[in-house]
Amino acid sequence: MNKFILPNSILHSKKFTYGVATSSFQIEGATQADGRLSSIWDTFCATPGKIKDASDGAVACDHYHLWRQDIDMIASLGVDAYRFSIAWPRVIQRDGALNEAGVAFYMNILQYLQQKSIKAFVTFYHWDLPQHLEDQGGWLNRNTAYQFQDYVAKVSSAFGDLVYSYATLNEPFCSAYLGYEAGIHAPGLNDINYGKKAAHHLLLAHGLAMQTLAHTSPNSLHGIVLNFTPCYPLTDSDADKAAAIYSDKTYNQWYIKPLFDGCYPDIIESMPIAQQPDIQPGDMDIIKAPLDFLGVNYYTRSIYQATDNGIVEVPPTNVAITDMGWEVYAPAMLELLVSLNQKYNLPPIYITENGAAMNDKLVDNAVNDVDRIEYYQQHLQAVASAITQGVNIVGYFAWSLMDNFEWAEGYEKRFGLVYVDYTTQKRTLKASAYAYQALLTERV
Repeated sequence: MNKFILPNSILHSKKFTYGVATSSFQIEGATQADGRLSSIWDTFCATPGKIKDASDGAVACDHYHLWRQDIDMIASLGVDAYRFSIAWPRVIQRDGALNEAGVAFYMNILQYLQQKSIKAFVTFYHWDLPQHLEDQGGWLNRNTAYQFQDYVAKVSSAFGDLVYSYATLNEPFCSAYLGYEAGIHAPGLNDINYGKKAAHHLLLAHGLAMQTLAHTSPNSLHGIVLNFTPCYPLTDSDADKAAAIYSDKTYNQWYIKPLFDGCYPDIIESMPIAQQPDIQPGDMDIIKAPLDFLGVNYYTRSIYQATDNGIVEVPPTNVAITDMGWEVYAPAMLELLVSLNQKYNLPPIYITENGAAMNDKLVDNAVNDVDRIEYYQQHLQAVASAITQGVNIVGYFAWSLMDNFEWAEGYEKRFGLVYVDYTTQKRTLKASAYAYQALLTERV
């Protein structure tokens, strides 16, 4: 397979937004350039044993210097939109003032995207918290939510009308659970009492930022990006079904239910006090700010089993998996989108991330990643099916534009439509990039 074969649906319409996505720490490099402050990921990378290949983001894809050629490459694909994030430590100084050099970097990108007629979808927080704020407690400190609000106010005011869409946060689950409870991501804290507390302050930060954006950037769309890993039972036993439901409330519904229902899932009632978030009067009303859109990130599903030692996640066996070891299972994406639409009164949805790491090989200056094309094919079909079942999906972003720093995995996993030689910084479009390009040029 070297092209996408999709049903004759809205996915073939130019009214449907297609894009590619990246994040600041994963591609920019230049971690000490032009007054950029240290982030929690700089610190985490410098901690032995945290990154699998002992790498860091100091150079990454050197997008800080190669941004113009990268945007030319994005434009060549024919996309409507580019989703990227702002590095908080690059644009805000320690005293809270704007770092004009950092702001100028993003202004240049925004203005060039405008010249190319590519809509800018900007994410304010894709995990790179300034280290000095982490030193004050990070997302365990309620004040960080207000620091975030101030950062959003200053940067959105500086950008003016150049941004089509703002997302406050990307995947608060990853920041809260992986960063503060499981210790897998920066800042690397590993305490069961921390996860839900950090999550609450992240969601509070989102709500506060939504209030601010209504004033500083009234003409842009405002929303949030959540990741979902649908939870399935290993068997039809009541115990396994209950395990899956509990896991779904813990890992998925915990982050979306407050946005629409103004409360956390009922599992909060049985949680030990030490694990519960510190909810102040008025917090849930702030968090429940009306959304112009919801960003949905989907990659895979998880399977759970109830055991004598508690709930365990069962690794996939005898199924297609990606290079991350994640099951390729597009039906879960369809079921997720339909179930969310039934459960909540949703705004328009963008699929803000979907993609796969594959074991790519550069042979004769080409990467024939047919497995990635098949992954995209299946998941675009799921999106089309969800639309026919009444889900208001208005756009789709492939993750990722190019291979990059894959967090705790370092540079060993490649998600890109474009292959990056990290030694030479040469970019090579993979077969999946050409297939995506063909899909976009065929729209009517």
